[in-house]
Amino acid sequence: MSMRRTKARTAVTAVATAAGLVLTLGACGIGDDDPSEPEKSASAEGAEDGGSGGGEQSTSEGDDQVLAQVKSGDIALTIRSARREEGGFVTVTGTVTNNGSGVWTGIEWKSDETELSLKNPASMAAARLVDKAGKKRYYILRDTEGRCLCTAFKGGLNSGESESWYTQFPAPPKGNDEVDFQIADMPPATITLSEG
Repeated sequence: MSMRRTKARTAVTAVATAAGLVLTLGACGIGDDDPSEPEKSASAEGAEDGGSGGGEQSTSEGDDQVLAQVKSGDIALTIRSARREEGGFVTVTGTVTNNGSGVWTGIEWKSDETELSLKNPASMAAARLVDKAGKKRYYILRDTEGRCLCTAFKGGLNSGESESWYTQFPAPPKGNDEVDFQIADMPPATITLSEG
């Protein structure tokens, strides 16, 4: 007799627990679509978590802007943004395009400085900003291990390919916003710095 009561009590407890869980989950709104909260798009979620997306730069509305474009031979260098950042540095971004028939390695853009050229082959390490008003040249920033704060072109660019790039420099004094961006044998590109 006591076995039956124990089994019955266990069954009643299990049913009550299951019913309680169903009511609790329903009260928490699991599965509810609240029309007052819009769904997040994948791009909004990416922006919240830093938007790294596997290392590729994401497309934003500013990507269509062109501050300057220069060419040397089959290589076209486009500058899309040049911003002063907190901390006293400038970030310049853009794209480089290989319009030639062969592979462009970027080796000619390495720095003449030994430490930079050894640790940053085929990179934007030779880039510099020239502040004409202040009569001063600003060279690429580097980390504590001697790597430039710039893009490296690993594997080069095949014919017709483009790649995004970035460079970072110390910032010229406020008010000296018109600067020339120079790299290797490319003509200088005059750009205006904006506030980040």
